[in-house]
Order: sequence, then structure tokens, then C-alpha cells
Amino acid sequence: MADTKHLKIDFVSDVVCPWCAIGLKSLEQALQKLDGSVSADLHFQPFELNPQMAPEGEDVAEHLAHKYGSTPEQMAQNREGIRQRGASLGFTFDMDKRSRIYNTFDAHRLLHWAELEGKQHALKLALLGAYFTKGEDVSSYDVLARVAGEVGLDATKAREVLDSGRYADEVRTQERFFQEQGIRAVPSVIVNGRYLIQGGQPPEVFEQTLRQIAAES
Repeated sequence: MADTKHLKIDFVSDVVCPWCAIGLKSLEQALQKLDGSVSADLHFQPFELNPQMAPEGEDVAEHLAHKYGSTPEQMAQNREGIRQRGASLGFTFDMDKRSRIYNTFDAHRLLHWAELEGKQHALKLALLGAYFTKGEDVSSYDVLARVAGEVGLDATKAREVLDSGRYADEVRTQERFFQEQGIRAVPSVIVNGRYLIQGGQPPEVFEQTLRQIAAES
């Protein structure tokens, strides 16, 4: 049997990005199919879709209309397409509950801490679910600390991290690094610091690409 190839994967994304949820679920399925031949060291890197977003957030429909010029018909069509893609991957988008979009800087600070605690992947999935499935405010310290507790992190410590402003510099540094690498859209999946897979690709695309990269490495 061939030796297992080890890949470092940086998953650059935001927790209020629907295509990031789709991309992550696709990547997870691809890695399951590669089990035994490829192992992945997966790191979630911060990217803010709306770094200037006010603390109270913004109505999703108004935000999309202002940012992209989307009509109500286009938004409805996009929502349904996203819902169907999510369902095919086992992820539930409840677009009726997602009425507002929020600033995510504090969520990224918490994810940075969660990586140090060995629970980053679990927290990332839980935050995507909190926002897209339950429609929760992922800028709220109460919500963030509770979700951290639900995935086995210490909720009290999570609240301390949030209240203290800890890891703000580290998150800003990582955000700048990937921007300087040319990352302008998410999800951006960077393998071994060299190969870029962009967008919410189907599992088959991730699988094929990762196989090719593993064969070259």
C-alpha cells in the first residue's frame, strides 16, 4: 500500500459566507473519500466579507441589494440554489431565519483560540450552523460563548477571550497575510501553501485536485 500523503490545507473563509459552508462540506466529503491515501492538516483562516459592518449588523436583503445590486428575484433564485446545494451535502440552510448579516471579527478571534484548544473545526461547523440553520447573531458574545460550550470548549474561557479582546492582533495579521497573497474572495482553499482551489466546488473537484496535488508532492 502506498504511503499516506500529508497535505496542509488553509481554508480561508467567513462564517456568514454561504459558499464557505458549501465548500467546507464538499472538502470534508472529498477527504473522506481520500481516507488512507491522503491526510489533511486543516486550518481555518480568517476573512471578513464585511469588515466595516456596524455592530448591529444589517438586513440581508438590503445588504445584498446595496453591495451587489441584486433584485428580489435574483436573491430568491440564489437562495434556492444555495439551499439545494447545501441539502445535497447534508447542510441545512434556513434562509427565512437568516434575516440579518453581522460583523464576524469576534467569531474569528474565537476560532483562533479554538485552534489552540484543538477544537477549531468543530467550532467552525457549529458557527456556520448557528448562522445559516438557526439564524443566530454570530457577533453576539453570548451566542459565541454558548456555541463554544456546545462543541466541548470551556464557555467561561470563551467569554473571557471575547471580553478581553484577545487574539485581535493575530487575526488582523492573518487577514492581511492572505489579502497580500491575492485572496479577494472566499472560500479559498490553499494546499501546501502553493495550490489554490477557489469557490464552493463539488466534492468530486476537491477529490480530483487533492489527488493530483498529493501525487505531485
